[in-house]
Amino acid sequence: MTLEVRRATPDDLSGVLGVFLGCWRESYRGILPESAIDAMTDERAEALWRRVLADPVGEVLVAERDDDIVGVTRYATTAGEGAVHSLYVSPRAHGGGVGTALLSAATDALRVAGADAATLWVFAANTPSLGFYESRGWHADGATRTQPEFGEPEQRMRREWA
Repeated sequence: MTLEVRRATPDDLSGVLGVFLGCWRESYRGILPESAIDAMTDERAEALWRRVLADPVGEVLVAERDDDIVGVTRYATTAGEGAVHSLYVSPRAHGGGVGTALLSAATDALRVAGADAATLWVFAANTPSLGFYESRGWHADGATRTQPEFGEPEQRMRREWA
């Protein structure tokens, strides 16, 4: 039951979609309004992740256990500033170190790329994720947004390292 974190390929689309939609349909239930959950259709998710996996900007990593993708993260460095654009862990793999492994791999890569800090966005109502990031050294920096495609408030978190 070894966990492997590796660079994603277009062939990973099905596994990535399984993790992503599992999060939207299970992990976000009770956190986001049903209308937001229902708006993330299979087709919309597939279009989003096809675009992300084909984008040459940034990196996408998957966490795989026993040939099963159980997590995914996307990150990039722009003008010396790091960003973790997404981090999803399959609901059936919560608490197994997958999120920590992915977040560590992303932040290590951002540091190697020269970033002194990184930011990420979290749905403001997602208390479990806020706690996860806070326990790993991230803090809310006061910035907020509501993206039209999701329609739910988000808060930005930041982490600096020396």
